[in-house]
Amino acid sequence: MDPSLTHIALHVPDLSDAITFFQDYCGLAIVHERSGAREGSRTVWLAEADRERRLVLVLIGGGAARDQADDDFSHLGFAVASRAAVDGIAARALQAGRLAWPARQERYPVGYYCGVRAPCGRVVEFSYGQPLGPGADDGEPG
Repeated sequence: MDPSLTHIALHVPDLSDAITFFQDYCGLAIVHERSGAREGSRTVWLAEADRERRLVLVLIGGGAARDQADDDFSHLGFAVASRAAVDGIAARALQAGRLAWPARQERYPVGYYCGVRAPCGRVVEFSYGQPLGPGADDGEPG
């Protein structure tokens, strides 16, 4: 069997803030929760509806906030249903002081996207028109 990506695990300094962010901005829900290996720590698995057996985001309480530099394009990527959805997220993030990358159009396969800074300091990208997820059929052929 070939390897299959099942989860991404991240330490976050404030687990409650991170959970709220990923629920509110990304539509993820808690699918598993447990006490961590360290006393008083907690680990939470988040997933999209009906995908909890395919890919989860594991948030581990504790750890330093990330101070991601402006030229560091590391990110978690989420596809949304339209350009208007990207614009809505960007406007919401701007008002909340979280906008890392304003909405913009790039050549295929990047598409239309914006970046939002999560409470842990990592950037989360919201895109439309990439060859993955919603809008995949609207881009150039792969």
